[in-house]
Amino acid sequence: MLHYLIVFLVSMIPLIELRGAIPYAIGFIAAGEPLSLPLCYLIAIIGNMIPVPIIFFFARKVLEWGKDKPVIGGFFTFCLEKGHKGGEKLQEKAGKGLYIALLLFVGIPLPGTGAWTGTLAASMLDMDFKKSVIAVVCGVVLAGIIMGVLSTGVFSVVF
Repeated sequence: MLHYLIVFLVSMIPLIELRGAIPYAIGFIAAGEPLSLPLCYLIAIIGNMIPVPIIFFFARKVLEWGKDKPVIGGFFTFCLEKGHKGGEKLQEKAGKGLYIALLLFVGIPLPGTGAWTGTLAASMLDMDFKKSVIAVVCGVVLAGIIMGVLSTGVFSVVF
């Protein structure tokens, strides 16, 4: 039960997200822990998606409010710039396929991509909430599949 909770919590952490939760779960399964891989995937996806509405509706406002504050200003400015740059890249490369680009941006497990950054970029671009959430969910599932395949390969070599 503790490992499921850890999978859930890890999948909610910015920059780590599902990309860290899935290898964690697969590592313990490979080591002989009685975890259900489909349940781990489901828990990681849910954990990764819980912050999405909050990010979409409130993160931009909070970041803009805090960008001039003494202690937090630098970090908040960094987050705003990251979301703005991600949004610009998506819009520039995608054109009319913006939601497909968002799906791929979230789904390709590289540093700086994921549900948090993708949702912030969608918010910065004033994209439709429902379409953005669908694209982010599909991207999270894609990232989970990619991380599962990669992790299974790594752990099969190690164990």
